[in-house]
Amino acid sequence: MPHNPPVTPYAASAAPKREQVETMFNNIAPTYDRLNHTLSLGIDRRWRRKAVDALKPFRPSTILDIATGTGDFAILAARRLAPDRIIGVDISEGMMEVGRQKVKEAGLDTVISFAKDDSTGLSFDDSTFDAVTVAYGARNFDDLEAGLREMCRVLKPGGHLMLVELTTPPRFPMKQLFKVYAHTVMPFIGRIISHDDSAYTYLPHSMEAFPQAEQLVPLMRQSGFSAVNFKRFTFGLSTMYLATK
Repeated sequence: MPHNPPVTPYAASAAPKREQVETMFNNIAPTYDRLNHTLSLGIDRRWRRKAVDALKPFRPSTILDIATGTGDFAILAARRLAPDRIIGVDISEGMMEVGRQKVKEAGLDTVISFAKDDSTGLSFDDSTFDAVTVAYGARNFDDLEAGLREMCRVLKPGGHLMLVELTTPPRFPMKQLFKVYAHTVMPFIGRIISHDDSAYTYLPHSMEAFPQAEQLVPLMRQSGFSAVNFKRFTFGLSTMYLATK
């Protein structure tokens, strides 16, 4: 299957996507949470709750949160799922430093820890975790299929992957309205708040390049997952995927 060139944050840079993504998130880390909630009008909080709650029936005690960023999803999972341990991994130390402070303030530092790690070559042993989560970070993977295989590898047999990602609405008129918002309003607000001219221009392009709903399911199955299901949120602005190893 032919692969298109990866969508990268800094088009003029010759650096690999992984390095560009790390630089971008280090740059925007101080304003990341504020921007997320502003650009989604706060709806992202509801999407995260629904995604976390999808894991409640399985009662995972050990969770790996990939592309953990500032730890929002890990904190929510700790509160709503009460696991014994969550490890949040990311390639951006700047983002995780914000996350460590938030976890400490939340009194969850005995449950949640952070480590720098790459989704395409995780440092954990096979069959380590009951659940793996990735919230709004899979589109930034340097190699999505390698990332999916790694997530499957570190899951225990019968364990669950919960992946939630920004997607483009499939139907009129939301599809057209969102395209205007994503390519005009989003970069404008992003530049003002983050002071990074490229980060929120990259966001809509990375969303559009990411496999949408039905396209991602076969990739997950090829990576070792079964019982793959997806559910769209808010007209398809966000999509949740739940799969079993």
